[in-house]
Amino acid sequence: MTTPPFSVTWDYRCPFAYKVHDHLVEALIGGADWDISFVPFSLGQVHVATDETPIWERPDDDTGLLALQAGIVVRDQFPDRFLVTHRALFQARHEDGQALRDQRVLEAVLTVSDVDPAAVFQTIATGEPLETIRKEHEAAVAEHEVWGVPTFISGDQAAFTRLMDGPTSAKESITAIERIVDLLTGWPELNEFKHTSIPR
Repeated sequence: MTTPPFSVTWDYRCPFAYKVHDHLVEALIGGADWDISFVPFSLGQVHVATDETPIWERPDDDTGLLALQAGIVVRDQFPDRFLVTHRALFQARHEDGQALRDQRVLEAVLTVSDVDPAAVFQTIATGEPLETIRKEHEAAVAEHEVWGVPTFISGDQAAFTRLMDGPTSAKESITAIERIVDLLTGWPELNEFKHTSIPR
């Protein structure tokens, strides 16, 4: 069965987004043949009250937008380096405890990922990556009522999803992601399925 095209939202600060996107990267590097889009979503904007100034107009107040902008630049201008950089940015936050609002941290991640930091930050300075994030975030909200990450989107269906563990192999990751997309598109009647406790 062919997996339909799908998208997945992300913000580098979310640990559950890290687990899902780690599976996505592992699967894609391991040969998954999917039509997939990576959609930036600002958790900072989600927590802005309706009477407050949108985070897009004061990006320095948010701890995640700089990294999200770096990810967008790599996604759009250096697509062959996106998967490696995407995983490395998540790891910097969730494995190494680095502050992603620190440009020096991002420059180090980009350098290790074989992406020119100067080129990335020159593009960020134009304001275009921030505008891209705003447009894609607002489209996800308007079209699918997205409120968090990671949300899977396919056709007119969207579902917030949590996986409890990261990948152990590309095969396992492919299976996990395809199960999610199959539930999303093949059984939309399932609205919620949540364990009451997590055995550990």
